Amino acid sequence: MKPFKPNLAKWGSPVLLGIPLDHNSSFLRGAAQAPPLIREAFHSDHWNKTSETRVDLGARGIFEDAGDLAVMESPDAFTRIEDAIGKIVEKGKRPVSLGGDHSITGPILRAIGKRIPAITLVHFDAHPDLYADYEGNPHSHACPFARIMEEQLVHRLVQIGVRTLNAHQNEQAEKYGVKIFEITNLPHPTHLNLAGPIYISFDMDALDPAFAPGVSHWEPGGLTTREAISYIHALPGPIIGADLVEFNPVHDSTGLTATVAAKILKELLGKMIAA
Repeated sequence: MKPFKPNLAKWGSPVLLGIPLDHNSSFLRGAAQAPPLIREAFHSDHWNKTSETRVDLGARGIFEDAGDLAVMESPDAFTRIEDAIGKIVEKGKRPVSLGGDHSITGPILRAIGKRIPAITLVHFDAHPDLYADYEGNPHSHACPFARIMEEQLVHRLVQIGVRTLNAHQNEQAEKYGVKIFEITNLPHPTHLNLAGPIYISFDMDALDPAFAPGVSHWEPGGLTTREAISYIHALPGPIIGADLVEFNPVHDSTGLTATVAAKILKELLGKMIAA
């Protein structure tokens, strides 16, 4: 791979990429169905395209949509994810991936971390996803952040909203120097003391299931939608990429979670562009 020197001061437009992969889900599959439903909710006429940061996401060319990757059940799925993300980054653009289960964050950060140094990874989730392996699968959606830290793909990992920290994952967090803000000890959004470049990984089950019931693993007592958006708005730039994962339409009979996912996407894109 030839040397790549990113110019973070002149970073390009966000590029949406759907990654419909869920075969690393440990409990309930279905997240692979999410990307087109998030897009449908995002483009719905029930609201306009302006984010709370006053960015008109309906303006021509303000972001791109690269469609969905195909055949994610194949053995080379992670390699193809890494290749697709790498091509976006090398064009000076910023990938925003729609999952899919959380295992996709591993190959995404493998592509970005090889090209951009000193990344701070901000991870919203009910779960730390730091297992050494889960049910014998080191690529489970319960393991991506262990792989990311093992490979030193980011400089720092900060987790927000965790409420399932067991002994093993606590040991893993200490081993890798992960900063975890559990739901019972959340700082004010302006007190995170983060530095860019920032990558955001947002698991929909970070939100309380009252706001987002369409996830595989219900974990009551989570973030409100407003709290999550406040954290996103408070992040410093540059934001070099993001993923939105673990929306499972199987549990979303009313379509509420698709709309909430689209709202999170809207504010992610708005923040990235405004910053």
